[in-house]
Amino acid sequence: MSDRVAVVSGANRGLGLAIVRALAERGLRVVLTSRSRERGAEAASGLGAHGSAVAVHALDITDADSVAEFTSWLHVTFGRCDVLVNNAAIFIDGPQDGITADLDSVRVTLETNLLGAWQLTQALVPAMRAGRYGRIVNVSSSAGRLSTMRMGAPAYRISKTALNALTRMIADELRDDGILVNACCPGKVRTDMGGPAAPVSPEEAAVTPVWLATLPADGPTGKFYRDCREQEW
Repeated sequence: MSDRVAVVSGANRGLGLAIVRALAERGLRVVLTSRSRERGAEAASGLGAHGSAVAVHALDITDADSVAEFTSWLHVTFGRCDVLVNNAAIFIDGPQDGITADLDSVRVTLETNLLGAWQLTQALVPAMRAGRYGRIVNVSSSAGRLSTMRMGAPAYRISKTALNALTRMIADELRDDGILVNACCPGKVRTDMGGPAAPVSPEEAAVTPVWLATLPADGPTGKFYRDCREQEW
């Protein structure tokens, strides 16, 4: 893994930062991205000995110009991209359901949780295809599973259901290119989104996405996991 380059979106805190640390510990060169380069640099400064394997770059996945500038920088700096972890996400539902949902909040949520991840994936897949190797991990949620769908958090749920559909679609498109694409649910994590009382630590939640990001060539693709166990869609 020492020559592999991994990109993690929304990585200046919480689960994203735990994923960055774990990938660096496994010998990958990791690009920590966040909307604010300053916050990203501050986060990277706390990584200790593994910080030397981490580069920091500003990235707003909802902004096409930001994605294009980042992609150009990545090409010039590393000349490759082997792993993408689409971790950046928002949860802004509040106490609403499908019938009362503020559709503006739904649109904003989709811009980040679905279209942002989609846009970044489109930008980085050409480098993976060129290297005939890639691992794409979409950090999703069991809240988006159709098999257990229920009321509440409609914007977030719909965005994650759509992200799951995107996972299956592009996994099928890329399976002959040496690129494995999977989604995972980290559980309810002690982050700004999950809250301080959540039962899962960021380090525990990072185990499954890091496993998917480092799969061998014969690993699964087009699947959904929680705690490294396959789940129904």
